[in-house]
Amino acid sequence: MDPSRRSVLGAGLYSVALTIPGWPDVVGRAEAVKKGKGLRIGFGEVDMVVQMTEKVSELDDQFGGRTARPLAASFLVNTVAPYLRADAPEDVRKAMLSAASDLCYLTGYMAVDEGLHGLAQKYYLKALELAGAAEDHLTYCTTLRGMSVQAVDLGHGRRAMELADSAAVASPKAGPRMLAFLTGQQAHAAAQEGDRTTAMRRIREAEAAMDRAESRGKPLGSYDPAALNYHIAQVRYELGDIHGSIESLQESNRLRFAVYRRGNVRMRALLAERQLQVGHLEEAVKTWHEALDDYPLVHSGRADERMANMRRLIRPHLRHPGAAELYDRARQMKPGRS
Repeated sequence: MDPSRRSVLGAGLYSVALTIPGWPDVVGRAEAVKKGKGLRIGFGEVDMVVQMTEKVSELDDQFGGRTARPLAASFLVNTVAPYLRADAPEDVRKAMLSAASDLCYLTGYMAVDEGLHGLAQKYYLKALELAGAAEDHLTYCTTLRGMSVQAVDLGHGRRAMELADSAAVASPKAGPRMLAFLTGQQAHAAAQEGDRTTAMRRIREAEAAMDRAESRGKPLGSYDPAALNYHIAQVRYELGDIHGSIESLQESNRLRFAVYRRGNVRMRALLAERQLQVGHLEEAVKTWHEALDDYPLVHSGRADERMANMRRLIRPHLRHPGAAELYDRARQMKPGRS
């Protein structure tokens, strides 16, 4: 059976009560990984997994999770799993565990993009286990933060706070970019829970950390000024400042690189929703058209959701010629027509 299809069949639903293993519970442990016979790997195989993960991540950014996740799932089952069972020197073994953890994290992230939230949690848990076995603190914290993003986007603010706080506590020596990455998510979760004091403190910490960040490199799970401005927008929105949220989303969209096509579609659509919310119909229509420009190339459940929202929100305004034109254009595009 196709490994992607097999995984979808067992996806299940998101669980708020999922038990998250702490760093002391997973560090150095790899009992479940049994050695195989006749296969021996070195750093060449590790580098291949790392490079494959980077390529899949690029595809995800440009075309969405539905395009890229089946590739990652197949690669995990057919190539990476045998490598984890292979004979290898200890340093190679840990490097392969770390690379596999990165790939599991990315695959979970893409499952979130598809709307397969139970499946995403399974990948995230495996990423935590592999990161612990590799003693890879960075990927462990990145995965916890990813789980927090999933929770807050589903409206589970308290769970999102717990996960974001766990990620921050587990990464006491984080560099400035990682610190911004973690505290920005803490701010969003706190704002969703209505904790204004904590949200504002955390977002200021994220801004200060981003100012100290020295490079614009793109490691897996990177955080950049566009992402920071998205978090500022979310904090403002959750705390009732819709106009401020619009300003921050506009800045986020201005700063986001064009290669992040899926992100551009989603964030433009989100911006349009908020422009309409404050009564700026013509601006919203213009922004939605910009989102639709790239939408046909993106295969993403989250993008589909934003476009379904657009069709629902624009229907009451169909007497406006621009709104009617937008609605007709959107109906021509897959996945759904209404």
